[in-house]
Formats: sequence, structure tokens, C-alpha cells
Amino acid sequence: MKPYRRIFVIVLDSLGIGAMPDAKDYGDANTNTFAHIWNTQHGLYIPNLLSLGLGKLTQIEESQHTKGCCLRLFESSNGKDTMTGHWEMMGIYTQTPFQTFTEHGFPKDLIRELEKRFGKAIIGNKSASGTQILDELAEEEIYHNKVIVYTSADSVLQIPGNEETMGLDTLYHYCEIARELTLQDKWKVGRVIARPYTGKHKGEFVRTSNRKDYALKPPSPTVMNLLKDSGYDVIGIGKIKDIFAGEGLTEALHSNSSVHGMEQTIELTNRDFHGLCFTNLVDFDALWGHRRNPEGYGKELEKFDKNLSVFLKNLKDEDLLLITADHGNDPTHTGTDHTREMVPLLAYSPSMAKHSTLNDQKSFAVIGATIAQNFGINMPDNLIGTSILNQIRI
Repeated sequence: MKPYRRIFVIVLDSLGIGAMPDAKDYGDANTNTFAHIWNTQHGLYIPNLLSLGLGKLTQIEESQHTKGCCLRLFESSNGKDTMTGHWEMMGIYTQTPFQTFTEHGFPKDLIRELEKRFGKAIIGNKSASGTQILDELAEEEIYHNKVIVYTSADSVLQIPGNEETMGLDTLYHYCEIARELTLQDKWKVGRVIARPYTGKHKGEFVRTSNRKDYALKPPSPTVMNLLKDSGYDVIGIGKIKDIFAGEGLTEALHSNSSVHGMEQTIELTNRDFHGLCFTNLVDFDALWGHRRNPEGYGKELEKFDKNLSVFLKNLKDEDLLLITADHGNDPTHTGTDHTREMVPLLAYSPSMAKHSTLNDQKSFAVIGATIAQNFGINMPDNLIGTSILNQIRI
């Protein structure tokens, strides 16, 4: 059979489907993001995801599977964060989890160095939600010329900045300084994130779409780099550029929301590109998982499924769709952290002759390996992953 001309990988950020065998080591025993959303909302209207096998994998009542191949993926890397999950999809094994500062905030010597470089006092320095920290401290930032620094359950250092009083250029400059400092092993975090917002008083603060991530580069070239170097298109939508620090991309599209990101992906089905479209839809995680809101998460899934219907109608026989996730974020679990879970892999092309449920795979890296085989690219020894292309081409 001819190789697929276009492959679309869509990551439903944090849509885990059940606790990994080692989940208890991460405090995540018995978590199941999708099943718990389904149960608390007494079902969801997601006919397209169910037809692709999501219900089959999670053993919910409405488990009809009518098209494509579905399977469960186990994470082999140590961790449960966005970068670890996405990097593993593209062949990178992460042995040491990214450092977090959730419990006590950042070390005093890092805060002192940031204050010295910024020329301003820092407030916050704790784990908090983005909306909570603004309600608590944004007025002090605006009216007393200070800088908020905070973290979360992820390996991140986040700096909010008022677009009118601080300005985007200054906010981005502060984040560049923080990124330089947090490349040191003792302070190293996966991402520094600029969190711009508008508003002047508590109750009216709104974060804008001008967020900017300063991520670590992958430790070695990924499948995306191999594709790009071989002359294929590699188009990233949403957070993909940030997650891979721009590595391996021929084009990057910024998304204002997950709905917008899916609309951009639909638009790409009308473009004659040859290679990979890699989309991250972050709102499931950022807006609903971390905020422990199963109702909002469920509604976001229903919005996605509606757009998925349009997307599926646009697919051609020479296209392959892969829907997956990067970790879990069970909104019924304690705390606000990601959860260590298996993820789905739903594979579909109009050229597939039948549907099937495949065996579990031990790594997210089957995604990158499958893409590489499709485009005739040999995987180097430093990348992990085993292709399942021959299993899904039925």
C-alpha cells in the first residue's frame, strides 16, 4: 500500500483513560480522567469519539466502535507532564522527571537573583492557579510596581504581567531572564511561561491569548527533526512550538483556544501539504483538569466532537488521523496535579477497510515510530518507539 501523504496527530491534552500500573507511586491510584468525567456528567454526547473506539477502550456502556483502530498506550518515561508526554510521542525517553517547586516555592537564592535582574521586588512565589494569583496579587503588581512569580504542580515558573502597565515586551524580557537562570541544574524547570492579562481591579482580570512559553529544547533531535530534514512539512498547532522550543517545525500556528486549534486543523485539511500536522488542544488541561471541573471538561469534549465530525468528512484516503493524549488530569482527583494515566490512540483513515482493537503498547513513542516508517525514515538508536503502521493499515 502507498504511504499516507498527510498524518494528523491531535493531542487532547490530559485525556487519560485509566491509572498506570505505577500510578500509586505518583499519588494517582484509581484515577481515570475520561471515565470519571463520563460518570459524573451521566454520559456525554461524543458520537464521533465513540465511533473511533474511545468508549471501547474505557469500557463505558456506550462502547460502540465502528471505524478505525484503537488501543491504549502506556508511558515509559518517568513523569506525567506535558513535555515528557509529547517528547515521548516523538521518540524521546525521559528518565529523570522535570523538577517541581510545588510545596515550598522557588529557592530564596533564585528569587534574589530574579529581583536583582528585574530591579523590582517579587511577590507570590508559591503554587497557585492563574486566576487565583491574579485576584490575590495583581493589584499589588500594578499599583506598587512589583512582579508576580508563581508555580504549579508542573515544572514551570510563571510570570503574569498586565499588558497595559507592564507591557508585553517587558514581560517577555523578564521571562527570558528567568529562562536563562533556570537552565542551571539546581533551578531547572521545564518551562518558563509569560501569562499576560488585562484589567485593573480584582474581579475584572482576564488572561489574554498572548501567552508565551520558554521551554527546554529536547535533548536530541526528534522524529519531527527527521521529517523536516528529509524535506517533509511539519506543522505545529497550539502549544507544539512551545513544547519543542520550535525544534523540528517548518510552520507553527498560534491558537487562541482549543476550539480555534481544531478549526485551524480543519482548515489544514484543505491545504496540499506533505507530512505531519501536530496539534495540541490545551484547554482540556488548563481550563478544566487543573481546576477540577468535570462539567467544563465534558462540555469541551462535546465541542471537540462536533468539530471532529467536520474534520472526518474532510479526510482523504491518503490521510491518517491519530488522536491521543499526553497524560491524565482527572478532575475528580485530589489536588490540581496531572495524573499518571494511560492514554488512548485512535487511528483512522477513510481507506481503512475495517475496525479493530489492538493490543496495548508500552510507550507513547509508537506514534513517532509509526510516522517515521510511513515516510520511509529510519529511527536512530537514541530514539525509542516501535511502529504499528502495518497493524493499522487494514
